[in-house]
Amino acid sequence: MSKKTDHAHCACGDQRKAVQVDPEIKAATLRRLARIAGQVRGIQKMVEEERYCADILVQISSVQEALRGTSRHLMYNHLKHCATDAIRKGPESAEQMYNEVLDLIYKHSR
Repeated sequence: MSKKTDHAHCACGDQRKAVQVDPEIKAATLRRLARIAGQVRGIQKMVEEERYCADILVQISSVQEALRGTSRHLMYNHLKHCATDAIRKGPESAEQMYNEVLDLIYKHSR
């Protein structure tokens, strides 16, 4: 069922870009990613210092949840702008987007 989206007809060539990105979502995503990067550096330091495994695992779980939250924001933006635009373009574009969104949902739900 999974189809790769064909971007040969896209003016952007191989560089896919979002149709639109809400400035609030972009700013929040960048803040979240900076925080997550700091958390990961903290985990690296914990491993280097041979900290208690359970404490490290708790921090890893925190990073995973932060990434899930970031994914939800990006999925919202993708549905609101990119998917809506593809669906409005017509049946062929809509079908490709449906397949892409299904693939994203399956990957995101693992």
